[in-house]
Amino acid sequence: MHGNVTTLDVSKYICATNELARRSGLSITMGEDFEEYVGITSKIPGKRPTYPNFRPDCSDLFPGKAFWIVGRDREGTVAHVQAMRVDDLRETNLAEHLESLKSCFKDPDLKAGQYSSCRCYAPSARGITGVVAYRGDLWLREDFRGRGLMSYIGHIAFGLAWAKWAPDFIYSLVADWYVAKGVLGRSGYVNREQHGSVLRLDAEGIDDDDWLLWMTRDQVLQMISSTLETDNR
Repeated sequence: MHGNVTTLDVSKYICATNELARRSGLSITMGEDFEEYVGITSKIPGKRPTYPNFRPDCSDLFPGKAFWIVGRDREGTVAHVQAMRVDDLRETNLAEHLESLKSCFKDPDLKAGQYSSCRCYAPSARGITGVVAYRGDLWLREDFRGRGLMSYIGHIAFGLAWAKWAPDFIYSLVADWYVAKGVLGRSGYVNREQHGSVLRLDAEGIDDDDWLLWMTRDQVLQMISSTLETDNR
């Protein structure tokens, strides 16, 4: 069925996963104003600061090119955040995009700082090209973990990304613990490689060695199709 997934199918998919999140006590909102988003994330106790990828003082996050998702509990307190952006990599590839630091900064020479660098050692990253969506800044409050919500909130993000951009690839960059704890299987990603982004941004206090997780267009459609088929049984 997945080759015939329609816009209506994707809408049903988003609504179904949003309803599952709501039943678990998480009320989802979405926006495109990243000044507002950083204002929200900067006040969350225990969350790492939002990286430059999703900060409007560093990156171009124009309406239609990026969005954020915020989940609140029944008292209205923020319990979840994540964000997505799309980049046109038709003339380059993900490895070059990351290593140029353009994934973080509109103008790396101006914003990145003298000792900033990124190296991508994931072989498949050089084949990730075209319209490419990045999902990041993922945080879920501790009392909501272990309840299957990682799957729901991932599906909501993937469905919205597909409806907006129909990307050739969707990727994330995650720490070792994310993979070690088995979160990968619940997040929807099919593929993974180590050392996808060895990133150092001294001015930001960032020194990471992240896995690259990604899905192709067909894998995203297969996920949507499989979920819809399960719901219709």
